[in-house]
Amino acid sequence: MTLNGDDDQPPSDGGPAEAAHYIKGAVHDLARLARRHRLEMLAYLLDMAHLEAEERLRLRGR
Repeated sequence: MTLNGDDDQPPSDGGPAEAAHYIKGAVHDLARLARRHRLEMLAYLLDMAHLEAEERLRLRGR
């Protein structure tokens, strides 16, 4: 038996919007950590992931 009560379906992870919201916060924190340790390329890439997550949320109207 699964947590959602349906044996045929896996438990939901909240969908794309929930994932984008979580990723947005996580990569923001990681980018700050990378900048603190002068890992500039990592910070840049994490900032780009943050912007992408923000854009996905904006397009979904959340």
